[in-house]
Amino acid sequence: MSVHLQGLYPSNSSVAFRAPILSSWPGKCRRIGSQMRYLLEHLNLRNQPPISPYPPRPPPCRFAFWCLVFQHGHHPSWITFHPKDRSLVFTGLEQADGKILALKYNAQGEGRVVAEAPSGGADPCSLHATDDDLLIANYSSGRVSVLPISVDAPYILTQTPITTQLSGAGPRLDRQTAPHPHHVYPVGNRILVPDLGGDRVYTFEKKAGAWRPTESLEHEAGSGPRHVACYNGVLYTLLELTSSLSAHRSGVLINTVPTMLNPPPLPNDMLAAEILIPSVNTSFPRPFIYVSNRNDPSPEGDFISIFDIEDNGAAKLVKEVRSGLKHARGMQFGGPDDKWLVVGGALGGGVKVFQRTNGGKGLEEVASSTEATDSPTGFLWM
Repeated sequence: MSVHLQGLYPSNSSVAFRAPILSSWPGKCRRIGSQMRYLLEHLNLRNQPPISPYPPRPPPCRFAFWCLVFQHGHHPSWITFHPKDRSLVFTGLEQADGKILALKYNAQGEGRVVAEAPSGGADPCSLHATDDDLLIANYSSGRVSVLPISVDAPYILTQTPITTQLSGAGPRLDRQTAPHPHHVYPVGNRILVPDLGGDRVYTFEKKAGAWRPTESLEHEAGSGPRHVACYNGVLYTLLELTSSLSAHRSGVLINTVPTMLNPPPLPNDMLAAEILIPSVNTSFPRPFIYVSNRNDPSPEGDFISIFDIEDNGAAKLVKEVRSGLKHARGMQFGGPDDKWLVVGGALGGGVKVFQRTNGGKGLEEVASSTEATDSPTGFLWM
């Protein structure tokens, strides 16, 4: 099951985000129907000025949510646009016989499945679309697959993906007995694929019409590379199993730091999840790294950690923001100048929107909803 959420803003601009629901948890998914629209509450009108007949003041920033709910299969997780048509969205169904769906959305936010194909492996957990190809990380089977795609029908051009089987393992017998590609991240004409099971980050390049691994960067044994992001020639790797963040330039390690100010002893269940580095702009001229952490036992929920980037590229943890969410897995920036961050609590707390403050060094909650979805895992701003 998946849900499409639309947020409306006083500026007369609009932005939308879509959050898949993990439908395998009985009793948690709401039976809303195939195409039912309903209004969700707007929240957090905090810091409003006192009511006064004069002078007139602009309205406070507020969000109003409505959603459309569609049945799209088992465990839709990662979602991505086609780069030439943002109404064409691809998602992977995390199941043993992994499946890819192509969905087409109209101007009213109503979506329909227009194509489907095998993912080439088990549990596809990350996708990236180029003009001509959809690259897929199949977590459980350790395969990176490619499907040729088109912006026009039939959208997915074959039922037989081309696959690359990764190899290797790590020291953690509970999580690293086989390769587990976890992310597909574009950098120029290359694709980076972190392998949680093999403690490596692979580089894929397209040569002679085929995507193949050309090199790999080894990480600390047992660290479990999960997701990556790049800025100014530096590769930042989020290491799930040690809840740490590493920085490399040209394959040379700059530094590795915990994703929490006071991390518990290893091993533990507080696992790093997502890493984002929004582009700098006039509103936020200084770059920061944002990391979500999961499974904090605090009643205040999981941390979102904010890192400064020092002159040599090293990451420095400067701020922790309590999210009020449980298992804060997926998050995404959007809105004007990427001022808003939408985050989902897969195990509780619903969906929240934060606004960047202090030049990007802080986050303030501006909206939330627990009605939209029980288990949000991914978002797109449309």
